Amino acid sequence: MPASKPILPTTRALAAWVTAAATLAGCASLPAPVLPDALPAAFGHAPASDAAAVDLQRWWQALGDPLLDELVGRALQQNLGVAQARSRLRQARLLAGGGRGQFQPVLAASARSVQDAAAVDSYFNVGLDASWELGLFGLRESNARLHQGLIEDAAASLHGVRVALVAEVAHQTLALRAAQQEAAVLIQLQALDNSALALQRERQRLKLATPDAELAIDARLALGRIAAASARQSAAAAAQALATLLGLTTPEPTWLTAQAPTSAPDAAKLTLSVRAVPTDLLRWRPDVQAAAAAVDKAAGEAGEARAELYPRIVLGASFVTSFNLTKNRRTLLSSVPVVGPMIDVPLFDWGRRRMQADARDEALAASLLGYRQAVMDAVGETETALGALAQAQERAGELAAMQARAQTQAERLRQRQRLGLASGPERLDSERAVLLAVQAHAAAQAAALQGLVTLCKALGGAPLDPAVLTADINAAP
Repeated sequence: MPASKPILPTTRALAAWVTAAATLAGCASLPAPVLPDALPAAFGHAPASDAAAVDLQRWWQALGDPLLDELVGRALQQNLGVAQARSRLRQARLLAGGGRGQFQPVLAASARSVQDAAAVDSYFNVGLDASWELGLFGLRESNARLHQGLIEDAAASLHGVRVALVAEVAHQTLALRAAQQEAAVLIQLQALDNSALALQRERQRLKLATPDAELAIDARLALGRIAAASARQSAAAAAQALATLLGLTTPEPTWLTAQAPTSAPDAAKLTLSVRAVPTDLLRWRPDVQAAAAAVDKAAGEAGEARAELYPRIVLGASFVTSFNLTKNRRTLLSSVPVVGPMIDVPLFDWGRRRMQADARDEALAASLLGYRQAVMDAVGETETALGALAQAQERAGELAAMQARAQTQAERLRQRQRLGLASGPERLDSERAVLLAVQAHAAAQAAALQGLVTLCKALGGAPLDPAVLTADINAAP
């Protein structure tokens, strides 16, 4: 393999090439898309100003239940869905790091044996190849925007899993507490009905009552036993659901025996500070974050497709040394250095590339519409949750007042019975009315708390994962 003259362009020529390419690239790059702002100035169902505000990132702590605090903390650490979402975020960061390496200088060494065309001599070539793809015409920026969108999408997915997890843990814990409270009230109702049954049998023995009243009490007791069994089953189902959320196969026995908080807050007085929340939807709603990430991905793909319409320029350098391996040593050693740009100009497939770029532009326009729709859906869901919470809180307040009236009436009947002005059945009926009022108020309280859970989920309430907080979203770990 005879030696050849090196191809060495002058420094001035290289500078001229790079300057011209950079000038053209600046004209061809795609500007960053502007996200549409479709947020209202305020929510229509904003709560009263005297309501107790709840921190959106730690909202479940306002319920004052140590069991709920423990389960949420454990679920955020142990849930398998959260672990998978963290893994996908790490994957996105690693892929983004590899994508950025595409536009960095690359140095490669090679060694191989070759034979000349006359089949006379064999050579062993050792070479160094250096290349640097400039990523002009917006290709570098578009690639970075595409990978940024992939990372943001993975981060939004992780936050979405955490939001859904916290809400579901709270939902199941509240369902467990409601079932336990329902079972406790049913036990008291059964005790009253047993007392009423004994009294009725005594009245029947004295010929003061008919058997019909006894049959009615027996029916109430049977219905109470059925309701108690249903409450126990609901509690067991909630405990099993909690075990699954924590990555366990069976629930812990302490969950079913844990005492409810004695100083639980009034659901009618709990709410979020939502008078300025519409802008917070953009920061906390996972679906809005995912829609914004989709815009970044679509913009990156559109920019890359547009860059493919222009020449692709790669600066390269190569140095090859060839050793003659045969006995016919016409040339023992030769070296060939080459430095210069490599330019790939689209010619015959330019129309296909143009259609691809147009299609990517359409995808970008569709992603902007999708972002706007996600914001509108977020506002609508939040408004619905606010309205449902307000209605549930109003109902809980009315039932609390009804419970207070029933307790007042029962106390008066107890006083009248002590004075001999009221009978035993009247007192038992008043005590039963109190328990029924307690039961109804507890159900309304649970519904209001579930409404608060729904609102917090609609707002994207959950702490950010440490994988998002402690690492640069643009950097691979």
